[in-house]
Amino acid sequence: MTSHTPATPNPAVIIPPNNQRRFSILRQQHPTTAPRYRVLVALGTLVVAAALLPMVYLVIRGAGAGVDGLAYVFSERTVGIALNSLWLALGVAGASLALGVPFAYLTTRTDLPGRRIWLVAGLLGMVIPSYLGAIAFIEAFGPVGAAQKLLEPFGVARLPSVYGYFGAWMVITLYTFPYVVLPVRAALLSLDPAQDEAARILGLSRWKAFFRVTLPQLRPALAAGALLSMLYALSDFGVVILMRYNAFTRAIYTAYNSTFDRERAALLAITLVLLTSVLVIIERKAAKTRGRSVHAGSRRKFTPVPLGRWKWPALMFCAVLVFVSAGIPLMVLGGWALNPNVTSPVPLRLDVLTGQTLLVGVLTAIAVGIAALPLAILGARSKSRAGRWLIGAAYLGNVLPGLVIGLSMVYFAANYAPSLYQTLPLLIYGCGVRFLPFGISSTQAALSGISPRLEEAARTLGDNGIKAIWHVTVPLAWAGVLGGMALVALNAMKELPTTLLLAPIGYRTLATQAWTAYESGSRALIGAPGLLLMAISALTLAVLLWRER
Repeated sequence: MTSHTPATPNPAVIIPPNNQRRFSILRQQHPTTAPRYRVLVALGTLVVAAALLPMVYLVIRGAGAGVDGLAYVFSERTVGIALNSLWLALGVAGASLALGVPFAYLTTRTDLPGRRIWLVAGLLGMVIPSYLGAIAFIEAFGPVGAAQKLLEPFGVARLPSVYGYFGAWMVITLYTFPYVVLPVRAALLSLDPAQDEAARILGLSRWKAFFRVTLPQLRPALAAGALLSMLYALSDFGVVILMRYNAFTRAIYTAYNSTFDRERAALLAITLVLLTSVLVIIERKAAKTRGRSVHAGSRRKFTPVPLGRWKWPALMFCAVLVFVSAGIPLMVLGGWALNPNVTSPVPLRLDVLTGQTLLVGVLTAIAVGIAALPLAILGARSKSRAGRWLIGAAYLGNVLPGLVIGLSMVYFAANYAPSLYQTLPLLIYGCGVRFLPFGISSTQAALSGISPRLEEAARTLGDNGIKAIWHVTVPLAWAGVLGGMALVALNAMKELPTTLLLAPIGYRTLATQAWTAYESGSRALIGAPGLLLMAISALTLAVLLWRER
């Protein structure tokens, strides 16, 4: 028996019979889609070229150091800074996993009372800038902080120092463990509960079933969360400055502001980029070796695991974690904001600060949402080597500290575009380069979940390529794109070094106001801006949770 084949097949609408085969509307063998592919590559190249501007600056500055610069890179001091940074990143990653995995499991798979409330409260660490957390931590647990004053009647004149590695590790961990919670929670929600039930039927205890069945499937999510935590620790600026820990960002800041040695600071930044790039490459290679470990299940509702006698220890774990990460900063900042004895002669225009903070966040989110689209489409719809290289290069922006991005923008604007120097567009540009990977990853994930066959079906019904994307893809991917834009806005509003360097004269955000007030010792000007920044950032967290629903 022979099957009937149409006499004039249309290559644009033939769908491969193998359902497991990935079908891309951007494959070059389709003559109708090749021009669209070239346009996307061209647009993505422009975006990446703009994002790589800080790297060009580092190369120019680093080359000026000559042979002496090469000796400085391999000097004992630089190696010590690299080891300090690596040790901090590894410590933060390990502690974030130790806190994030049980928190994600308790708020996802168990009958923990109020688990949704605990989830939101635990994720508040994402909306609290780490430098505000460090300020609160020093105020509460410093040698002569609030805790020491409470213990003073018992003869405690001074508490141990919180500065150095311990303070930096503690604070950064408290505000990076949510980056482990989110991917692990998403993976847990994707797992088929029948796998765990089958393991229980075969005689495994609940703990053995978790370690033998569930945990191995969480490895990609664990690796992604650990990598994000490590990148955050390596690029953090405020915490290492406040805690006086000699990591890369503090050494770069000192070189630029104290010794005015631009070349050596650039060499330190290049070394930091190489270190973080190695970590990213290791994670990507490991991901390829692991393959796809998490498989979507039947999507049926699972039965919450009863905690039994572990309910109270679980509640205590969540309560302590939320109190230390969110409760202490709220108490410290609230005390400064509401204390009538803490005053300042400088008027505080909260309405202006709030408006300018929102403006930076919204404009950066829009700019990144537009710029990330061609790269995200290439990542989701094409397997070309050019697309992979472009996306990998775009991710370098998030590897660079905000301090380096800000200094590179100042250099190029002052020398080649003086009309942009200290303007709002330059600030948006700098923040966009820093947080472009957030927009790409979220949009690409949203597009990857949409079958290209839907676009092909729309084209067979009369829509051209652009209309098919607008009528089919955009509505389906909008929630993911909006989630990525919310994440970009959240980070742009909290961004400190880039805003300090690139903001126009007199342009202050809530973040820069809190930082400069702390440096000047004016606590009255920290509390209210800090609380407002946390409240505004919490709105973006609500958007991210809404996207999950």
